[in-house]
Amino acid sequence: MKRTIVSAVALAATAWASAAYASCDWKPERPVSVIVPWGAGGTTDTNTRQLATMLQQKFDVPFNVVNRTGGNGVVGHSAISRAKPDGYTIGAATVEMNTMHWFGLTDLTYRDITPIALINQPSASVLVSKDSPFGSLKELLDHARENPGELTASGTALGGIWHLALAGMLNAEGLEAETIRWVPSEGSASALQELLAGGVDMVTPSLLEGKTLIDAGEIKALAYMSDKPSEAYPDVPLTARELPSGWTLSAYTTISAPANMPEDIACSYEAALKEIVETKEWAEFRSSLGAPVVWGGSKELLDLMTQYDEGLGNTVKAIGMAKGQ
Repeated sequence: MKRTIVSAVALAATAWASAAYASCDWKPERPVSVIVPWGAGGTTDTNTRQLATMLQQKFDVPFNVVNRTGGNGVVGHSAISRAKPDGYTIGAATVEMNTMHWFGLTDLTYRDITPIALINQPSASVLVSKDSPFGSLKELLDHARENPGELTASGTALGGIWHLALAGMLNAEGLEAETIRWVPSEGSASALQELLAGGVDMVTPSLLEGKTLIDAGEIKALAYMSDKPSEAYPDVPLTARELPSGWTLSAYTTISAPANMPEDIACSYEAALKEIVETKEWAEFRSSLGAPVVWGGSKELLDLMTQYDEGLGNTVKAIGMAKGQ
């Protein structure tokens, strides 16, 4: 009986969504720019490029991905927010929309964009090189506690979510944020290369951003900042279990648009993205990354952004790095 009710509700919801999307018939008639605020090669870039390819196939106009890095994420996110809201610029706004303003990097917040869809929600991890002397997160943190400032880490820009993952974890474990020094990067891809080169001792991006190097045996995963095992790496220890604080942290990636985008345009993009995310092609792409299919519509995404802004703001304040608030 319970299954029947759930199925009926799901079918009704699908029918309602289909009816709601039916009136969203705006279509681009010329090339669309898709802004990625982070460097090429990272998860945000990879997912966005695949979506751009599929949007191009659906609308039959070019969707050109443009990496607008710099300013610790401010440059790219500002470019998304301030573009003309005519449907010809969209972008991969990330969870940094909820952190940059707390760090005093910009006045820009999630309220300055038009949220369209949630496409990814990965948890942070702790990755070290294959030659690292540390075999567990406990060993690493014990060393950091005894030798404050000696170890270095990277994963994104100063104030980015992977920086906050480390600083928040250290704070939760009773350590100063600078116990492990942060080395800014343009994204996870460049940070992983720095790890391989021996320039940093650890990186804290999403676990799947290190998949290729993990599988090749070049790096090892000490921890996954989640309370649920990774589908791709179920044996990686969970911080929720390994740490006394139970610290966890996940990021998110969206497809969003400039502020004040007309509802019919935003609705058309949401409908198109939902259709794409439900395809076998997208499921196979996500599976190739070792990641599940993630979806949230504009309303769910706005709720998520609102919750994250408060929660991450509290974390930034707790580590003593909040400015201008």
